Amino acid sequence: MSETNDNNRDRVKAERHQQRQQKVKEAVDARVAAASDERGVLMVITGNGKGKSTAGFGTVTRAVGHGKSAAVVQFIKGGWECGERNLLQTVGVPFVVMNTGFTWETQNREQDMVACEQTWLPAEKMLADPGIDLVLLDELTYMVAYHYLDLDRVLTALKNRPSHQHVIITGRGCHRSIIELADTVSEVQPIKHAFDAGVKAQPGFDY
Repeated sequence: MSETNDNNRDRVKAERHQQRQQKVKEAVDARVAAASDERGVLMVITGNGKGKSTAGFGTVTRAVGHGKSAAVVQFIKGGWECGERNLLQTVGVPFVVMNTGFTWETQNREQDMVACEQTWLPAEKMLADPGIDLVLLDELTYMVAYHYLDLDRVLTALKNRPSHQHVIITGRGCHRSIIELADTVSEVQPIKHAFDAGVKAQPGFDY
């Protein structure tokens, strides 16, 4: 008798689970059906946590895997060797690299502003090129925050890009105007970081 009761309870649980999952499926299917607009997405990955650039590069790799064309512009960290760049350049992804390293290393605002301008000019051309499906503007947020780049100039380039072109912007402290313009915004927040425990940045994992 006890075994029969257990079987009945299990059957009721299974039926209730199936009913709940069916409702979830119906809700998801409805949202998928309603999302019929197909156009370029502006995505911002910001916050103080680790992994913003890594996420951006992951999407570039995904795009290339689907036969899409992608381009990358790197601000701030250009002086470092970059594993993603080493790989993606071999499959034809063009890179523009500011190549001055971190601003606290250069300690030269005028030099950084010149380097930023030299990097942004080809970025503007990429943002106007209908042949590029995805542009990653890695660490662009700092250029706006430090006033190396005029905000309106950046917003204009983003608004006027080809309608199908996706753009990903990474970096801390993204300006609210860019966030408002964006379609998707993700905030990466730190909980723990190995560097705080004295573990140095390592090639193949951190860069």
